[in-house]
Amino acid sequence: MIEASAFVEAARRAGFTRYTGVPCSFLTPFINYVINNTALNYVSSANEGDALATAAGAAIGGERSIVMMQNSGLGNAVSPLTSLAWVFRIPLLMICTHRGEPGLKDEPQHELMGRITGELLDTMEMPWEVFPQDEADIDAALARATQYMQAEQRPYGFLMRKGTVAKHDLQRDPVPVREDNGIRRSHWQRQSRPTRRDVLEQICQHSPEQGSVIIATTGFTGRELYAVCDRPNQLYMVGSMGCASSLALGLALARPDLRVIVVDGDGAALMRMGNLATLGVYGGSNLYHIVLDNEAHDSTGAQATVAASIRFADIASACGYSLAIDGDSMEVIDDLFATTGTSGARFAHLKIRIGTLPDLPRPAVTPAAILRRLMQQIGATF
Repeated sequence: MIEASAFVEAARRAGFTRYTGVPCSFLTPFINYVINNTALNYVSSANEGDALATAAGAAIGGERSIVMMQNSGLGNAVSPLTSLAWVFRIPLLMICTHRGEPGLKDEPQHELMGRITGELLDTMEMPWEVFPQDEADIDAALARATQYMQAEQRPYGFLMRKGTVAKHDLQRDPVPVREDNGIRRSHWQRQSRPTRRDVLEQICQHSPEQGSVIIATTGFTGRELYAVCDRPNQLYMVGSMGCASSLALGLALARPDLRVIVVDGDGAALMRMGNLATLGVYGGSNLYHIVLDNEAHDSTGAQATVAASIRFADIASACGYSLAIDGDSMEVIDDLFATTGTSGARFAHLKIRIGTLPDLPRPAVTPAAILRRLMQQIGATF
């Protein structure tokens, strides 16, 4: 058994200062120590996949990051592990607890996952080892992890067994509280909706290459942004549907000097709606969250989503966003960027038409190359 301080302080010496996660009783003393320490940063995510994407975003911004989760939630992180961190080659450290470890008496819901956790990590080609159980082994374990992460630019995992970390009491509440009600505005014309292209061109006008970043959700949005105005300050998501906003949160937290704009879709926002609460609480005024809503999964045949009945801006406002705007005109975008004096994240819900550009291209370079180009543009390194 080790003290939480022994690992966390060793990790800090190795450069790890950003933590995200979803709690587990095995992790309690570890998380409590991180929360208690004002020199460290912790984001309590609603979902393990969002926690991983937020850690990935912070890593893109230059902060070495650790994501923590229970293995029963590992399934929620499979998509961002395999189609975000692996594809874009984003190094981060994952601490996953081993509930249901063979030979350990545990709750029935942990039995199968406990038996297959190691195999699941192996299948995802993610190297891992047992979390160090002796303080003398911590530095060497961290050295192995960081060496792999630097060489391969991909995640590394620690599997934490029950009773690894000694008790550590929680001494403070780390979650910021939004005390204002925020600003809520609408721009409805009930006429012809704008096209995605028109909106993306308008967003580009509000996002100069120096000092701003655009993260476009997977599907037609990223591909159309690439076709409309490919620039080095842009990232086009592939896979990891719904994780663009949590990735943007991590980057915005790591780099408060940047204006971070995430262009989401209605299907993606619905898939990870819990992340609206996380962005509403943790997001700063440099984070702009835009949902382009055509009420359809456009890139897969325009099958309808349930978005026609969803008031996204009302939800965002209730979740703590400082500004929430909705409508069906380009005034939504102009208002979003013109408003000043807000203390937290800003949200815009804009209804658009179904359809995209003819012969829509895909980026001609790899996702990893696009990310490295972005990091060079913002002066960040892993």
